Amino acid sequence: MARFETPMSEMAMMGGNSADALCELGVNYATGRGCKADPVAAHKWLNIAAIKGSDRAAELRADVAATLTKMQLAAALRAAREWMTMH
Repeated sequence: MARFETPMSEMAMMGGNSADALCELGVNYATGRGCKADPVAAHKWLNIAAIKGSDRAAELRADVAATLTKMQLAAALRAAREWMTMH
């Protein structure tokens, strides 16, 4: 039986865009829990969570940023900015 998969960004939306839900989304992408590990997406969601007030996300964002190239970091920041503009 096929399982219905909800895209992770939609899961964040269902969490009411709370900083905690967005932080967990970033952790999921950072660790590959429930998805393919994606450090750029992890930084994006952790950055958004940090902007919304999550101290934990700010700490984790710094850890993820240390693993990114300048191009990857720019892409993550751009994606976070675009998401914040739309939401």
